[in-house]
Amino acid sequence: MRVEDTDRERSTEESVGIIFESLNWLGLDWDGEPVFQFARAPLHKAAVQQLLDAGYAYRCYMTVEESDAAREAARAEGHAVRSPWRDKQPVGDLPNRPHVVRFRTPDEGETVIEDLVRGTVRFPNKDIEDFVLLRTDGTTIYNLAVTVDDHDMGVTHVIRGEEHLSNAARQTLLYDALGWPKPVFAHLPLILGADGGKLSKRHGAQSVGEFKAMGYLPETMRNYLAKLGWGHGDDEIFSDEQAIAWFDVADVVKAGARLDWDKLNHVNNHYIRAADDARLLEMVEQAHHGRGEPVRPDKREALARTIPLVKDAAKTILELADLTVFVLKTRPLQLDDKTIGLLTDETRARLGRLRETLSATPIWEHPDLEQVLRDFAQSEGVGLGKIGPALRGVLSGGASAPDLASALTALAREESLGRLDDALSQVR
Repeated sequence: MRVEDTDRERSTEESVGIIFESLNWLGLDWDGEPVFQFARAPLHKAAVQQLLDAGYAYRCYMTVEESDAAREAARAEGHAVRSPWRDKQPVGDLPNRPHVVRFRTPDEGETVIEDLVRGTVRFPNKDIEDFVLLRTDGTTIYNLAVTVDDHDMGVTHVIRGEEHLSNAARQTLLYDALGWPKPVFAHLPLILGADGGKLSKRHGAQSVGEFKAMGYLPETMRNYLAKLGWGHGDDEIFSDEQAIAWFDVADVVKAGARLDWDKLNHVNNHYIRAADDARLLEMVEQAHHGRGEPVRPDKREALARTIPLVKDAAKTILELADLTVFVLKTRPLQLDDKTIGLLTDETRARLGRLRETLSATPIWEHPDLEQVLRDFAQSEGVGLGKIGPALRGVLSGGASAPDLASALTALAREESLGRLDDALSQVR
């Protein structure tokens, strides 16, 4: 684990903490203690001095205004920036003035990258500017720092987003100048929105923390992100062990992979259904707490009873929390207008008879309750559709609820009968 924190303004303690928190949540561990790039500055500066001594780098005293003007002129002439200081020697007090150190890019030829995903990629050297290695404040630039660190840490494969492909050209020049073997490069396609545009906030979540907050499981994200831009036949769902055994970066496609919310939700539903109910209980409690509606201690048992009954229908933890709201309500429930409208004299009388049937039911479990409801409807000479909507409204208070037998099971005998009694006594 290496934290690339040479940009001190962006690499705050908070931003670095988010990286560790996200990786820990995803279940992605690393070997040894984290390495912080900024602390390796002496090693980076030694490499810059080596390049200066060998003539592969030079000190550039152009001001910001002069650099901008040089860039405009180079663009007009059809090549990248070449500083006039690449062939000058500073005199007088000039060496003490603020300056940067630039790499001396060859004017002729091309830099070739053999990329595992992109194949052979060629960069004409005339299009690669004399890029900065060392800033005026003495800190090293990204390309120099990562090249030195990758070599020093024995990195064999550099796998990253395609926006870094041009950096691979600069880094290849540095590897060659320093006389070091190059790692294998692989540049992955971008993740696109459903409309084919670059993923942005308008497409929904972008960061790991946002997916967590939206109710996605870490195993979902590992599975789904591995599948983006790569596949193993028609397999949509696979374990970490299978991903490790099957994956080869050479099989990653070049085209950008689209974030498909329907597929992501399908994968998340799979892992919610497979998850341990005690774990789901903790996450659902956190979801309710996050909404400012913490679960009362006396309702926790009912919540635990409800989760296995409703989790098959949930695509996210937030949806799972929505499906459990009905069991957390406190008597007497405020009935919604739709339910009140359904409670005609005939329906109230029928629910009264159902209440007596339910109170005499010896076993309060889903299969038995399901049979009781069917038998009762048959005895009344009606279909369940005649009593189901009103009964659901009475039991749920207008909240989302599962099938009637599941709702009764989740609420348990006393609460179910109590809600029926409340509704029958309230509505006249």
